[in-house]
Amino acid sequence: MPLLVRAGRLAGHAEPVDLRVGDDGRIASIVATSDAPSDDTGGAEVLDAAGRMIAPPYVEPHVHLDSVLTAGEPRWNESGTLWEGIERWTERKPLLTHDDVVGRVMQVLRWQVANGVLFVRSHVDVTDPDLTALRALVEVRERVRDVMTLQLVAFPQEGIVSFDGGEKLLEEAVHLGVDVIGAIPHYEDTREDGVRSVEIAVDLASRHGLMVDAHCDEIDDEQSRFVEVLATLANRSGLRERVTASHTTAMGSYNAAYSYKLSRIIARSGINLVCNPMVNLHLQGRFDAYPKRRGLTQVKELLGAGVNVAFGHDDVMDPWFPLGTANPCQVALVGSLATQLTSPAEVRECYRAVTDRAARVLGLQGGYGIEVGRPASFVVLDARDPFDVVRRQVRPSHVVANGHLVARGPEHASTLTWPGEDEMSVDFRRDADR
Repeated sequence: MPLLVRAGRLAGHAEPVDLRVGDDGRIASIVATSDAPSDDTGGAEVLDAAGRMIAPPYVEPHVHLDSVLTAGEPRWNESGTLWEGIERWTERKPLLTHDDVVGRVMQVLRWQVANGVLFVRSHVDVTDPDLTALRALVEVRERVRDVMTLQLVAFPQEGIVSFDGGEKLLEEAVHLGVDVIGAIPHYEDTREDGVRSVEIAVDLASRHGLMVDAHCDEIDDEQSRFVEVLATLANRSGLRERVTASHTTAMGSYNAAYSYKLSRIIARSGINLVCNPMVNLHLQGRFDAYPKRRGLTQVKELLGAGVNVAFGHDDVMDPWFPLGTANPCQVALVGSLATQLTSPAEVRECYRAVTDRAARVLGLQGGYGIEVGRPASFVVLDARDPFDVVRRQVRPSHVVANGHLVARGPEHASTLTWPGEDEMSVDFRRDADR
């Protein structure tokens, strides 16, 4: 049944509007409510927005779905460091099965939909000879395609050059259908290995028409400087905005002179950056006494240089981060505080970091946003504006995906309708719905 959303508010519109969805799941019209006949529904299901804000859905530009809900399995990350997290995941990885991965991922995807997330980029560890998690997530991507767009990154958690068979596994991941090529140069054995890993990732993406998203300089070492390599190769290869540098936490330790030079290289390259404020606040600075570094990239400075910066959740209850409910609004709030982006205009930029800026990371131009002819995917929020959403942590009252109402909450007890399933309650506890 077509959908008619009545009396909602859009950014840039002073008056409430009626938004009508066509049979094709796209936005058919947006007209002022005062100009729309109140008794003509055209046979559509009516959603009364009652003056609430209608906004594009949230976009998750960086998460590791393969590891979600594995915190404490088989052991907890007691030190809270990135390195012990990788060790604990290396212990958990041999226990992966198809059903284990699918069950955990589907639960967190339900959380994301209930939170208004309809576009997700997930890194998937491919340093596994069987590629168990990747095969499972390729299946999940197809299962959820009517509700969510899920991009998969071939992520070599233990390296490309320094891991035996790493390059071959990356190529096999391409044949299995990944959307993005990853890398982790700072984890490779030597700087030369790190540079070579970035070269391999960029070359593979160029040859197969894919994007690149590299974990880059996720360390408190001021000598870790692989983002300059990634940005330069992105520029020279022509991939430019199809390349993303994730984390770049070492930038929090760079001196002012090098930061100035690097900012120019990044801005000229056109690449995106993704900061993961909650997880990197948790992981970084663990080896410091005081003053203790917080391990975040130079978000404010990069935005000022015209670089596209987005915020990601990164981890949800896994060996690297024991917390999380897959809520991007929480990420925006923590990002605002951690990066000192707290003026009203800056808080709005933090909201953009989990909406349209994140959409640019995924390359969604033309398929994202509330315009006639675009897919009818949006959220309804009981808030005045993006600042209000972040300040009060407003959760969506309704989530619409491709013209279909798929989630309601929180006044409706956070219910969700998944293709082929009856309406269910979404419980944000770890073991619910598994």
